[in-house]
Amino acid sequence: MNVDLGFVEECSSGLLTNKYFPSKIGGKPAWLELKSLPKFKQLQCESCKEPKTFLCQVYAPDEDNPECFHRTVYVFVCRNPDCNIPNSSQNFAVFRSQLEVTNNFFSEDPPDEDTESPAIPSPVTLCLICGCRGPMSCARCKKASYCCQSHQKADWKNHKVNCNAESTSNTSETPQTVLFPEFELVIEPEPSELEKDQQETEEEANSRRLEEFKKLQEEGKTGDLKDLPETELSQYAQSAEDVEDKTFKKFKKRIQRSPEQVLRYERNGKPLWITENTEEIKIPYCDNCGFERTFEFQIMPQLLNHLKDDKLDWGVLAVYTCKNDCSVLEGGYSIDYLIKQDISS
Repeated sequence: MNVDLGFVEECSSGLLTNKYFPSKIGGKPAWLELKSLPKFKQLQCESCKEPKTFLCQVYAPDEDNPECFHRTVYVFVCRNPDCNIPNSSQNFAVFRSQLEVTNNFFSEDPPDEDTESPAIPSPVTLCLICGCRGPMSCARCKKASYCCQSHQKADWKNHKVNCNAESTSNTSETPQTVLFPEFELVIEPEPSELEKDQQETEEEANSRRLEEFKKLQEEGKTGDLKDLPETELSQYAQSAEDVEDKTFKKFKKRIQRSPEQVLRYERNGKPLWITENTEEIKIPYCDNCGFERTFEFQIMPQLLNHLKDDKLDWGVLAVYTCKNDCSVLEGGYSIDYLIKQDISS
C-alpha cells in the first residue's frame, strides 16, 4: 500500500479555519461537526484533571462512503510531565468526526483557498483559550467563555482589562503555555527507495554517529563515555549501531527517505514501529459500534521539534480508527484509540 507523509509548514491562521477543512498542528482545533463537540470531561486528563491540549488533526475523507465526504481525526494530549508515562497512552485522546456533502454547517461548494476567511461559527460556546466547548463564563461580564477554571485563570490577566467593557468579545490572546505553535500539515506521497548515490555511506554514518555522541558528551549525557578518547568513542558509536534492535534499524532506514516527516498515513496498513516491544499490543474494538479498529496514521518523534515543549516525549504515536467509520447517534464525535510506543532502554 502507498504511504502518505505529513510535513510541517508555516501557514496563515486565516487559511487553517474549519472552512478550509485543514490538516494542521497546534493552535485551536478546526472543528468539523459544530454542534455536538466533545464535552470537557472527555478532554480532561484522568490523572491530573487538567484539560488536554489540541495536538493535531488530519483531514481524511473516504470517497467510498457518502457519510464521510468530510472526515477529520483529532488528537489531544495532556502536557503535564507527570502524566507522560513511558509506553502509556493514558494522557492522549482521539476523536473522529464525519459529514455528508450536504450538511448543516458547510457549503457544498469548495472554499476559495486564495482568500482568507473566518471560521464557520459553532452554535456551541467555545473556550477563549483552547477553542473547545466552553460551558463556563466570566461571573462579572458574562461574555468571556471558558472550558474550566484553569483556562479562565490563564486568561484573567488579559481579560480583566476589558471585563466590564460593552465591546468585550469572545476572543482572546491565548498564553503561549496553553497551546502548541500552529502549523499546516502538508500531505505528500512517500518517495520510493533512495538512489544509491543518495544513500548514506558507512563512513558518513560513522562520522554522523560520532558527532551525535560528541554532542551527548558535551551535554553530560553519556555517563562513563565522557572520559573516552575520540578513537574509542567512535568504536563505541559503531558498537551501539550494531546492537540496536532490528526494528529500530528498519525505522531509521525507512524515514531516511524523508527525515523531516512528522506523520505517516496508511489507512488499514501497519505502523512503522520504532522498537520491537509490540508483542502485547491489542487494539480494542470500537466503543460505539463494536467493529474492529484498524491503523490509520502515526505521529512521528520529529514533531516534537516543532512543539516547543521539552517535557513531552514519544517514539511513535499510532492512531487506530473504526474500520466501519461508524457515526455517533445524532452526529458528534466518535472516540478512537492511540498507542504510544517509546524507544526501549
